[in-house]
Amino acid sequence: MLFYTVMKPLVSLGLRVFFRRYEVRHLDRLRLPGPLLLCSNHPNTLMDPLLTAVQRRAPVAFLAKSTFFKNPILGAIMRSGNCIPIYRRQDVEGGAEKLTAQQLAASNEASFGRCYDYLEHGGTVMIFPEGTSVSERRLRPLKTGAARIALGTEARHDFQLDLKIVCVGTNYFDPTRFRSDVLLNVAPPIRVADYADRYHQSPDDAADELTEEIARRLSRRLVISRAADDDALALRVERTFGDHLNPDDDPNTLWDNFQLSRTLLNAVAWFEEHAPGRLATLRASLDEYLAALHQHRLTDDALDQSRRPGTRLADYFNLVLGLPVWLYGLITNYIPYKIPAEVASRATSDTAFVAAILLAVGMVTFPLAYALEIAAVQHWLTHDWRLTTLFGLSLPLAGFYALGYWQTLTARRERLRVRRLPATTLAALRQQRAQVLARLDEARTEFLSRRPAPAQG
Repeated sequence: MLFYTVMKPLVSLGLRVFFRRYEVRHLDRLRLPGPLLLCSNHPNTLMDPLLTAVQRRAPVAFLAKSTFFKNPILGAIMRSGNCIPIYRRQDVEGGAEKLTAQQLAASNEASFGRCYDYLEHGGTVMIFPEGTSVSERRLRPLKTGAARIALGTEARHDFQLDLKIVCVGTNYFDPTRFRSDVLLNVAPPIRVADYADRYHQSPDDAADELTEEIARRLSRRLVISRAADDDALALRVERTFGDHLNPDDDPNTLWDNFQLSRTLLNAVAWFEEHAPGRLATLRASLDEYLAALHQHRLTDDALDQSRRPGTRLADYFNLVLGLPVWLYGLITNYIPYKIPAEVASRATSDTAFVAAILLAVGMVTFPLAYALEIAAVQHWLTHDWRLTTLFGLSLPLAGFYALGYWQTLTARRERLRVRRLPATTLAALRQQRAQVLARLDEARTEFLSRRPAPAQG
């Protein structure tokens, strides 16, 4: 518990740094008094429980697959972080530690007993009913474990415990990239006592019905794709023309982005069924346009911005003045910034683990690098704790400035590259872009006029 208490504020700070925007919709639902069972989708392994747990003031116990506990170091961290092992048949069969069916059931019964203890004392337990982590934007069929834990806990107290289930839809907008966005979309609580009559008639049927309700509430709060090709198309459209399709986007919330993502995927599925030819034409023209941009090392934003008024002299002046600060931020932050990416690329090819590795390694490299730099400056340069303190405070600020400066400089270089294109090439690119936008606008108008009314809740 001490490890959990010490690490929670550090992890919270790390998440705020890692994500550019980190929004929780209906935060009050996450902070309901216990006992509480949190159920979430599981797209990003170790990152998912951290995002939810830091928002809850009380400690959270996590159910995690038993394979995480086999490594002595990772196992010790998991146990000290309030994690409870769950033994899945596919994890123990064929492994070094083979369990019979009876041993497997007994191990999980012991884990369920720990969950009962947490919940009976007003605690909070978090579980991922999909049973595995899936990086794609979809929700796999849910296991009934969450429902059985909730019903079993309430049944031991004649359904007077007032246990609630809160479903958390975790939506990443680019799960492996530093300074991307994440939205936690929290559903209204499910009161487990409402299933008491059904449980007394048939515990299995009650568990199935409660699992179906959990799945419904998660589905309504997630961006869910039906096929990999459809998801790829929707992502390309969103990342290329998101500003065009969502011109009234509120920069203070991710809710508009969430709704756009859901609408795009629903539209792709609708056209797949009702007008597959038009969808194929749109897909081909978009692919052709993006390939042309890639050939000239451009982005759509650079091509779009090139039509607007040219860069003012003041902008160039700011770039020149900012160059020394960028160099300072680059020198002082480059190594701790690059090491996490190198470790992640060497450690795994599974995108579901990348973000967690980046966060974990970055939480070590940045404090360590800053401590060494501060010590070196104090020892060899300033010999004055006040100046050294100012230097230490400047390190993260210069790092963020360097990142923003580089992104701004990259965008200006791309716009300059656009202006250097031959007139015929530039005209062809703009014509391709106009054709894609026209097809998108036509498709949007048709879909919005014919789609069924969205479900409430």
